[in-house]
Parts: sequence; structure tokens; C-alpha cells
Amino acid sequence: MAPIKVYGPAYSTAAMRVMATLYEKNLDFELIPVDIIKTAEHKKEPFLSRNPFGQVPAFEDGDLKLFESRAITKYIANQYRDQGTDLLFRDPKEQAIESLWSEVEAHHFDPAGAKLNWELAVKPKMLGGEGDQAAIEENRAKLVRVLDVYEKRLSESKYMAGDRFSLADLHHLPTAEYLLVTNLKELFDARPRVTAWLADITARPAWKKVLELRNQALNQTN
Repeated sequence: MAPIKVYGPAYSTAAMRVMATLYEKNLDFELIPVDIIKTAEHKKEPFLSRNPFGQVPAFEDGDLKLFESRAITKYIANQYRDQGTDLLFRDPKEQAIESLWSEVEAHHFDPAGAKLNWELAVKPKMLGGEGDQAAIEENRAKLVRVLDVYEKRLSESKYMAGDRFSLADLHHLPTAEYLLVTNLKELFDARPRVTAWLADITARPAWKKVLELRNQALNQTN
């Protein structure tokens, strides 16, 4: 049994972020499904003992217990730095740039993208509801501003933090993956550098493994 455990559904964007990092590092792990739709298992014990905020994923590596996906990915990238893909930079200035664009993803790209995914995909397809058009328009405008910044950034470097793939890129993958199958794909397609960047990072073998697990989990919920 793998010493690394990830608690959460394979279709959760936060869990997908962690799994992508583990696959990039060629690490074995055990995915322990958590039902967040029918029984709200994440809001009850024993899950709350792993994440007191009742959000997925929770993570264990031996006796270390963590939650918050970006904290988990950073731990994995540091702890297993010499294994698999190096997702961090060693030079302090490069580290600062990687940290900056990781913060941009967490505070600008993901909040707008996650809300749009909720309104455009989760509500109508998984919960049988309708999206809030006001929320969609508000967050679409926010996403446009972010993608404009990204188009300029990617004219200066191949990846968000420099000339190679890092956590600053990986963290975008789950939310972007869901957005690209909505009508918002046109926003990405209208920006050639963003389009090329996404084509590059979504083609990574580690990400394809994540999608295999995600698709299996989604099929089981239908």
C-alpha cells in the first residue's frame, strides 16, 4: 500500500492539482474517493479530522497530514525534488517569479474560473439546476482580464515562470480543463499564445493520467 494517500473525488479540481504533481514526480499514491455530492462526506467525520474546513482534498505522506492543494503540491515538489519533473526553481529570483505567477493563478485565474465552472458545468450537468447569468457575466469579464495579462506574459516566456514547466503552470490545469469544454473556449482560442501554452501543458503524460482517473470517476457518478 502506498504511503501517500489523497482523499477526494478524482473529478475535484483541487484533487486533480495534487494528482498531477504526484504523477509528474512518478510517485505511487492511493486515491481514496470522497463523496462530495450525494452524501457530503467531506462535511462529516472522519473526513473533518483530515481537513477541518470540510474541503477536498486531504493528503497524507506517512505521518504528515496536509490540506489545501497548493500547499500540498509545494510540499511534494520540495520533498521529492530530485525525482521526476523538477517543478521548482533554485535561483531566488526565478523562485520569486514562479511564486508570483502561482499567486496570480490562486487569486485571479482560479476564483473566476471556478465560479464559471460551477455556473456553467456543475449546476446544470451534475445538480440539475441553472447557471446564474449575472455571476457568469461578472466572472467572464474577470477571466478576460486575466487572459489578456497571460497573453502578454507568454510573449515574454514559454511558460508562466520562465523557460520550463513548473507549478505555476501545473496549478492552472484542472480549472482550465473544465473551462475548455464550455462556450468560454472561445476566450482562450482568441489568444494564440495562451492557446499554444495550454496545448503544451495539457498534452503532458502526467496530466493525461489524471484525466483517465477523472473520467472514470465521472462515469461512476452518472
